[in-house]
Formats: sequence, structure tokens, C-alpha cells
Amino acid sequence: MRPLVKVERPTLHRTRRAVERATTIEDLRQIGRRRTPRSAFDYVDGAAESELSLTRARAAFGRVEFRPRVLRDVSRVESAVRILDVTSPIPLVLAPTGFTRMMQHEGERAVGRAAARAGVPYTLSTMGTVSVEDLAAEVPDLQRWFQLYLWQDRDASLELMARAQAAGFGTLVLTVDTAIAGQRLRDVRNGMTIPPQLTPRTLADMALHPRWWANLLTTEPLEFASLRESGGTVEQLVNRMFDPTLNTNDLVWLRENWSGAIVLKGIQNVEDAREFIDLGADGLVVSNHGGRQLDRSVTPLEVLPEVVRAAAGRVPVLLDTGVMHGGDIVAAVANGADAVMVGRAYLYGLMAGGEAGVTRALDILISQVHRTMRLLGVTSLDQLTPGHAVLHPAGAATSPHHP
Repeated sequence: MRPLVKVERPTLHRTRRAVERATTIEDLRQIGRRRTPRSAFDYVDGAAESELSLTRARAAFGRVEFRPRVLRDVSRVESAVRILDVTSPIPLVLAPTGFTRMMQHEGERAVGRAAARAGVPYTLSTMGTVSVEDLAAEVPDLQRWFQLYLWQDRDASLELMARAQAAGFGTLVLTVDTAIAGQRLRDVRNGMTIPPQLTPRTLADMALHPRWWANLLTTEPLEFASLRESGGTVEQLVNRMFDPTLNTNDLVWLRENWSGAIVLKGIQNVEDAREFIDLGADGLVVSNHGGRQLDRSVTPLEVLPEVVRAAAGRVPVLLDTGVMHGGDIVAAVANGADAVMVGRAYLYGLMAGGEAGVTRALDILISQVHRTMRLLGVTSLDQLTPGHAVLHPAGAATSPHHP
């Protein structure tokens, strides 16, 4: 029986072992949920109001039917891409996420180190908890974009843009769907504030997640690295700081004050896509903000082909929202996307196991992309067509979560 019995060596690294055993992003999500206080996990996992926008975005990928070709030599596949000033081993750029050190104390540093090791670009958020200078200094080989929310204080926005450019952030990603904050009911019901406040509820949560709280209380203060003021709920902060007067004139203003490429994130309308390209946008991200802003908004995968046709090859078009599997990335590329952005997928890994969890999330996505391409009978991304990934009408959806 000895050859048949495999006994794992005991290890003290329980977190690492759990992360290494994860085979899907959903596995990492479940591990992260157990290891993270509810308010922090729900901040990542939740969406606006009834969460229909997020549910529909994920369900759309469940309605994709892959149609493979067979008897093709797929011993080698080429999945690398170049998007503007960055390259990636698969069509993937890590999306900006706010307050990342709340999910796990290493935050953006852990994400940046894992991304640099994998060769995947990373977008640092205006709402990040590590400064542009610190991230650039600590992870110098990271391909980095900077995401901007335009503030009511334009001078402060200009100063932040100049700092990002000086720190080597080559592309500016302007988020355009946050005139005001969406209502994220999980955060409201959890009493989520930034930074987390010590209340009877959070004190009780300490007993359930002592390691998370110990890390929070023994590392640098949890605060926004680029904001001059914070405090209160996310909704209060957004409505206090962000500029609801943002309009197309501001894109012209940005073009005059940023020497690199400008990508607009939050495109949900074909007319907007055409107008913004004409005004000088260098790239578009079809996105409903992860379902976190306007509930019942458009489903990115459904509107993607229309935006791609409108762009007509003039600028790269990326897709964001609902991506939980490498097959989703392949489906998006087959339907015209140049690449995708993911946020929750790597944050689940961060919550599950810090840097090791982010690394595992990227490994999972990369292997799923390669496996899906091989099973489809394609050896390069340019061979993918809509005929490889047919989107069935609503009503034919499977579960919104990938197994």
C-alpha cells in the first residue's frame, strides 16, 4: 500500500497551504471570506443596491458557449499582449481598487510585487493606501498605470498627476462613472467607515478575526495615501471630494496636463465611446464599475461588440466587471476586447493569503487562459473570433459564479 498512500508533510503555514490548494478564484473568495472581517469582505464582494449589475455581468459570461475547432496543433500558445505602454503575459491589467490595505495589511505592495513577478500591469488608485512614490520605489520593475478621480480641488488633482508621472506611471486611467457615489447597501448595513471605527460590532468581530485586527493595529495607519482628508462612509467621502461637474471639457484639460496616454474607464454607451475618441482618449474600458455605481446598468460583455465597432481600431478597448475565470478573458477577447481588467479576482486572493494569494490568483487566471485557448483549438489571440465564444440571449444563463 505504501506507493498508494500519499501523506502530506505537516506545515505551520496553514494560510499558504490553503492558498496553494485553491484551483479557482471562487476558492480564493471562500478562503478570503473566512479570514476577513465581514465589513471589509463585503466592501469588496458587494455592489450597488440590489446588486443586479454585478449579477448580470457575471451571468453574461455564463451564457457564453465556446465552439472549439479540433485536430489543431496546440502544443504552444501565444497569449501575450501589448496595450499602450505595457505588456502582459495574457490580456490582463489589474484594475484600480480603493483602500486596499483594509483587505489585508500589505495592500498595494503585495499586489504590486505579485503583479511584477507575473509581468502583469497594475493600476494604482487615487483611493489607494500606498503613495505613488512608495509603490514605485518598493516595486521598481512593476508596469504601472495610475487611476484618477478628478477632485473638486483641481490644483490638488494637478499635483497628484504630476507626482504620478514623476514616479513613472505612464498611463492615466480616468474613471468617468462616479459623478456621485452609488449606494452600496452592504456597506450601509455593516456600518462601514474609513478607517474602521471601534464599535461593539467591530469589537465582537475582533474575536473572530484576531490576526486581521492585530495586523491592522500594529502596522502603519490605515489611511488614503493621496487624500488630504478622510473619515466617514465611502459614500460621504466620494460626495465630499469628487467633482460632479466633470464633463468633456475636463478631458481636454487632462490632455493638456498629462503627457502620456489617457484611458477612460466606465464606458457604457456607444455614443460616448465615439465622442471620447474624437476628443483624444487613447483607450476605453467598457465597465459598469463592478456593479458598484448604477444598479441595473448595462452589462459590459453585451455592449462590448458595439463599442469595439465604434472604436474601429483607433484605440484599444478593454473590458471590466464580472471576470472570475480565464475563460471569461478569452471570451472577452473573442468578442473584440484587447484585454480585460480585474479587481475583485485579485482582491479575493489578497484577502485569502496576502502576496501569496495574489500570486495564486494570477497563476489561476493565466493557466485558465492557456487551457481555454488550447481546448478551443487556437494558438494565438488573433485567431479568436466571435464564433469561438457565442453569447446566448438572457434567460440561458448558468450560475453567476464559476465552479
